[in-house]
Amino acid sequence: MSFGALHVARTGLDAQGFRMQVIANNLANVNTTGFKRDRANFETLSYQMMTAPGAPATAENRYATGLNLGTGVSLAGTSRIDTQGSFATTGNALDMAIDGAGFFQVEMPDGRIGYTRAGNFNRAADGTIVTSDGKPLQPAIQVPEDATAISIGADGTVSASIPGQEGVTELGRIEIARFANPSGLQAIGDNMLVETQASGAPQVGGAGEEGRGTLRAGMLEGSNVNVVEELVDMIETQRAYEVNSKMIQATDEMMKNATQTL
Repeated sequence: MSFGALHVARTGLDAQGFRMQVIANNLANVNTTGFKRDRANFETLSYQMMTAPGAPATAENRYATGLNLGTGVSLAGTSRIDTQGSFATTGNALDMAIDGAGFFQVEMPDGRIGYTRAGNFNRAADGTIVTSDGKPLQPAIQVPEDATAISIGADGTVSASIPGQEGVTELGRIEIARFANPSGLQAIGDNMLVETQASGAPQVGGAGEEGRGTLRAGMLEGSNVNVVEELVDMIETQRAYEVNSKMIQATDEMMKNATQTL
């Protein structure tokens, strides 16, 4: 019985350790553009069925509740909380934020399409709109070297004034991808997510269409991490870890006492 309590308390230590890592990552990314906080989800481990409810207790009676002993807890997974982050005005023409559901599409070095909420884009040497580390926005949009007064509409239309041409010239349109289950996207770092079977296939289209968010030019979406909430969760996790540690100490003392007595 004591060995069982030690095992259960150990699973509690492991679970709270994982939760603390999730909280630490949230706090570390409090200023990361477009970052979405994660939440640790737990589940019970299998139960030891000592006596089944309804099993015969005597020839005439049956157990009303039975005897069922839990074996601990485990980390079931993490969920990304996709609530909207706050907007900050930057004044940079190529900074964009998605107001609502959806992701920017970016071509990664291996040819796959990555999805991100971070809209801090720049112009490459050839005028292509790229991320800060050079990944091109998809569909590709190239801004002429002599273009001025670049503007991006709420529907994703990119326009600019080009010397020698009357009015403004439309350079392309930014498309937004949305997913049936955005929480099923896999995070791979560099603010990038990739498609999985759980997320479903991307539904690509214009901003503001079919449930996709609209674009806010000259703005960036901040992290949705609430520092106060994370600190409260951190304290709660720390206390839960301490309780499981005390459970191990108490169980160890019980075993020592039993050994000395017997």
